[in-house]
Amino acid sequence: MTSRRLPFDPVAEAHRQWVGQGWGAAAGGMAAVTSLMRAQQIVSARVEEVLRPFGLTFARYEVLMLLLLSRRGSLPMARIGERLQVHPASVTNAVDRLEGQGLVRRASHPTDRRTTLVELTDDGRAAAAKATEELNASVFAEPGLSPQDVERLVGVLTELRREAGDF
Repeated sequence: MTSRRLPFDPVAEAHRQWVGQGWGAAAGGMAAVTSLMRAQQIVSARVEEVLRPFGLTFARYEVLMLLLLSRRGSLPMARIGERLQVHPASVTNAVDRLEGQGLVRRASHPTDRRTTLVELTDDGRAAAAKATEELNASVFAEPGLSPQDVERLVGVLTELRREAGDF
């Protein structure tokens, strides 16, 4: 990923401006949220670069991994949405794309005719494994922070998610 580096930190400048406008009480929060949003853009770009050759987005990769790590290699559509905390339409879209790529298939539930299962195919299992290998090597093992900072960041973000009612 190539990007033009700025000669200053725009978030720090925005913080300075916020304080100058008399919004000092909110300046720290603005800087935190803006920094988090920018960090998400940076990380997303790195992940997308790795997944692009596999024809995957992160959303579809998450579905593959959820299926790969499930006991049977299959889950009901509703359970996928529940676990990934996404709208049913998002699950349908991801599964449609993955099915079109031959990485998953829909199947009838053996005991509940109202439930559709999503099953990982052999190609899906191979794609998930290879994509994970690449993500581990290129992104997850080297996230751009020291192991101690990674641990601290996960703790802070876990607290933010808990306070937001994420779990």
